[in-house]
Amino acid sequence: MRKRARIIYNPTSGREALRSDLVDILAVYEQAGYETSAFATTPEPDSAKNEATRAAKEGFDLIVAAGGDGTLNEVINGIAGLKHRPTLAIIPAGTTNDYARALRVPREDPVAAAKLILKPANRFKIDIGKANENYFMNIAAGGKLTELTYDVPSQMKSLFGYAAYFVRGAELLPQIKPVEVSVKYDGQEFRGKASTIFLALTNSVGGFEQIVPDASLDDGNFSLIIVKDSSLGGMLQLMAKALKGTHVDDPRVIYVKAKDVEVTPLDEKDRLMINLDGEYGGDAPMHFVNLHQHLEVVADLDQLPQSSLTADMRRYEEDFMRGVDEMDADK
Repeated sequence: MRKRARIIYNPTSGREALRSDLVDILAVYEQAGYETSAFATTPEPDSAKNEATRAAKEGFDLIVAAGGDGTLNEVINGIAGLKHRPTLAIIPAGTTNDYARALRVPREDPVAAAKLILKPANRFKIDIGKANENYFMNIAAGGKLTELTYDVPSQMKSLFGYAAYFVRGAELLPQIKPVEVSVKYDGQEFRGKASTIFLALTNSVGGFEQIVPDASLDDGNFSLIIVKDSSLGGMLQLMAKALKGTHVDDPRVIYVKAKDVEVTPLDEKDRLMINLDGEYGGDAPMHFVNLHQHLEVVADLDQLPQSSLTADMRRYEEDFMRGVDEMDADK
């Protein structure tokens, strides 16, 4: 029976250019051996999520999330809790496209992004996070600075990309105040004032690749960052360091690897909103669990840094290509 692929695309993502490439994108997946169809998301809540769940339950082999990080997060939430989870491919068409950046998926050429499927070795299993009952693939974050993504108008993001976040971030800096929290992680606990809490699964946060400089996509760990300092000057210093990746050694920052994290405000009057992949994901208290190698994705394996995958995954790639070479030799 021929394999089936379902493209779930957001017709309003980014500069709305995706639709003009759709025929060529469909042809790529047909060339790869998939009977391919497309679904345009609607303004209805959870449109992409519901379609991803439907396609997975109907036995589709591949789901292609075409849009921004919000579309991708919905698709992952539609399939992550299921027993049958189709392989996931990504065609970025949003503003920051953090996850595509982390997987080295071409971000300026949708057809080139689709063509990654033509190389069978461009598949591997990645970690995703679970936050209470929701799932995320890139970051979970709490603190005033992380709330800026809710307030940047979509038109501004389309015109200026992630530079729009700089503008909003500069406005929010004077408003930052710490929250008394308990952060439990793998048998340890931080109790005290924190201005920002990050859990990252990749090295790309808001378009920057040095905030989590040693992130691995498949090692079963979050990169947990707790920023204790909240003064305006201190935050500016740490932001400058974060652009170089040197913030991880600063005494005002806790930077550890953890599989299981619980975040709880110590004062019930404090509201700590949690950002999941750039969208509001609920309020703390919240329990985060790393789901190790939970989802198979399509990425540009040749372009990924050696440090972003475990040694086991690199051996898997080598064994796969060795098998391909042996099949070619037998012919």
